[in-house]
Amino acid sequence: MSVPLLELRGVSKHFAGHMGVAPLDLAIARGELFCLLGASGCGKSTLLRVLAGFEAPDSGRILFEGRDITEDPPHLRPLNMMFQSYALFPHLRVRDNIAFGLKQARLARAEITRQVDGMLSLLHLEDCATRYPRQISGGQRQRVALARALARRPPLLLLDEPLGALDRKLRENTREELRRLQAELGTTFILVTHDQEEALSLATRMAVMSQGRLLQVGSPYEIYARPVRREVAEFLGRVNLIDAMVDSCDQGRVHCSAVDALALLACSPDSHTRGATLSLALRPEQIQLGPPDAPDQAPNHDAPNHDSGTVTGVSYLGHVSVLEVRAGSGRIWRVQVGGSSAQDGMPSIGDRVGLSWAPEALVVLRS
Repeated sequence: MSVPLLELRGVSKHFAGHMGVAPLDLAIARGELFCLLGASGCGKSTLLRVLAGFEAPDSGRILFEGRDITEDPPHLRPLNMMFQSYALFPHLRVRDNIAFGLKQARLARAEITRQVDGMLSLLHLEDCATRYPRQISGGQRQRVALARALARRPPLLLLDEPLGALDRKLRENTREELRRLQAELGTTFILVTHDQEEALSLATRMAVMSQGRLLQVGSPYEIYARPVRREVAEFLGRVNLIDAMVDSCDQGRVHCSAVDALALLACSPDSHTRGATLSLALRPEQIQLGPPDAPDQAPNHDAPNHDSGTVTGVSYLGHVSVLEVRAGSGRIWRVQVGGSSAQDGMPSIGDRVGLSWAPEALVVLRS
């Protein structure tokens, strides 16, 4: 079994009266673009600073390719960090900002020139080379900070909210640039963000953090489609949460009745004890719309899960529309409609609609 590029064993960090990072284990392979996702104050930036050596852990060890670097100072660690503020030197031109780390490493002048020219070309900054940071745009400053961090070709790059200061369109463009760079250079990235879309679109693997703990680690698909905890399901995108009680288990399915008297639910996890209470997650895009009487006429094996209600809200988001549907029980269902159907035949507020979803769409959560 190959040795991880980076491994954390029981790493924790406390502040006065506050748990920054709870003891955690994590292994990151070479070449990954790993995202730490969580709300402000969850501990993700603290963890990044511990990895960089700017904070000393209270417990645990940090291994790089099997070597213990826990006590190493920042400048001796085989990694670079790109700060949220970019931290460019205002008195240095773009070229000199990128060259700063190379000069500190005492490389030959010709080698510094070669590497800086390569970074300028790679990040499309040739026209900015002789300008000062105040003379370029926010997106260009972001690319200069990235070029400076990558100039020494570190095997590991830490990025703290690198796109947070950019507007939406620029963030989308820069995300593509980051993905291209990471693939082209083969550098391992650990990226901290609170932006769900950013993490899902960039990461090869990701972790959701809360109160210093890693709630779930996995691929973006696993985290979104199969969350293991209620906090993960609620944090990552829209979700319908259902409290249900197990009625029976047969033929690989668990039949449940919802606590708030909704229609019969069925899901396909491992068997559960009759009478047990389950917390279920259902993503809005997994719900199909139909006439209000259609679900009741559907054969039980085709649409065992169904409900109906009145549309109380419609939010048009461009690529998708999100409906709010109030059922007879009082529950509000969120239903996402995408593609051409987002406008063609879209129900209006006050319309009655039927809802149905497959057993496999339901995910059992831990509290």
